[in-house]
Amino acid sequence: MKESALLTSLMLVGVAFIWGGTFIAGRHLSVNTPPLLSASIRFLIASVTLSFFLPNKQNKSLLNKNTKIRIFFLGLTGIFFYNICFFYGFQFISASRGSLIVALNPAGIGLVSFIFLHEQIRPIKWLGIMLSLIGVFIIVISKDPTALSMDVNTWKGDLFLLGCVACWVTYSVASKRVISEIGTIHSVFYSLVVGTILLGVTALSTNQANLVNILELSYSQWFSLLFLGVFGSALAYVWYYKGIEKIGATQAGVYIALVPVFGIILGMLLLKEPITLPMIIGGIIVILGIYFCNWSKY
Repeated sequence: MKESALLTSLMLVGVAFIWGGTFIAGRHLSVNTPPLLSASIRFLIASVTLSFFLPNKQNKSLLNKNTKIRIFFLGLTGIFFYNICFFYGFQFISASRGSLIVALNPAGIGLVSFIFLHEQIRPIKWLGIMLSLIGVFIIVISKDPTALSMDVNTWKGDLFLLGCVACWVTYSVASKRVISEIGTIHSVFYSLVVGTILLGVTALSTNQANLVNILELSYSQWFSLLFLGVFGSALAYVWYYKGIEKIGATQAGVYIALVPVFGIILGMLLLKEPITLPMIIGGIIVILGIYFCNWSKY
């Protein structure tokens, strides 16, 4: 393997490790930190950090009214609603379990792109989508197979994390038009700014973002917020899109299969989370599904 190819692989493995770690940080923060406060600080840090990676030249004329509306929609779905589901969801669910449910993203993106954008899906990708759906179903019902008809509160955490999937699929499909107009990094940055403003206003209006709550944040909570903001929401995106530039979206996407693997390992090591046999079986099926979703050979 050439040195440049090795560095690209290591960079993408690093991205998967960071994104796997975001579930651990999210779970840690959700225990004692107001969700909207966590989300607001995370993306304030992320917006500032990502601003240092913006290309020097940006054609302002590309930001017409329609593009601005689309950017607002991206910030609303991919940042605002996603993080409400993310931080509220981890109040009820383990980091390991959450990382496996959110691993449904590639299958969801492929399915929605097929339905609304009429993108062609090859047989191997259909197999990946079906495996991902089956794997997540196994993971969700493994919590308590007899409780499927019980109160929705039983599945609150799972439903919030499935909300994350819905938000991210919507964001990913809707962002394709914006990325083609203003580029990837600017698209991510502007949606981060919009999401940060929406989260901040909501946190202030619900009194979650107040001086007392901010001063009560511990060192470990600040570390988690810095990790989420600097690495999980800024640096990892830069590395991931650099990886796409080097080896293409399909090959880079295969590395995403490592995200739930790292999420499970870190959950076991740092949070002492138990892993059940159905979670292992469902996780393996999901990871295979992700791999097939990103495999373009057939």
